[in-house]
Amino acid sequence: MAIQDTVDGLKSDFELLQEPDAIMEYIFDMGKEHEGLPEEERTDETYVDGCASEAWLVCDFEDGVMKFRGHGTSEMAKGMMEMLLKIFSNRTPDEILSFNPEELHKMGIVELLSPVRQQSLEAFLKMVYGYAQKCKVQQEG
Repeated sequence: MAIQDTVDGLKSDFELLQEPDAIMEYIFDMGKEHEGLPEEERTDETYVDGCASEAWLVCDFEDGVMKFRGHGTSEMAKGMMEMLLKIFSNRTPDEILSFNPEELHKMGIVELLSPVRQQSLEAFLKMVYGYAQKCKVQQEG
């Protein structure tokens, strides 16, 4: 399934829910699936700088595919982390680098986030795209 298909599926779910409170509850429910990271992987290098609550993101690059794992400390961070991992994990660097993050706005979730949470989303995306750049260089090298 392509990134856009995953985004479109989430967008359909959000449209069915309609109400902002129901959408946020859906995101909190996603967070209940959150496994987190062991303490030793929560380092300065994996820390999502600029996130409203503490969060870490790890990327494992195997067989040309990026596999993300993350850790959020708040219920909102856990839910958003799970949603974003569904979108970006198990992708090639090219898939991620060619995906326009503005597509996330079309899902209808970004405008429900507080400005601080929107900054957290931007910090997460910056890290994902940074990992994708590094993996692409590694792949080509």
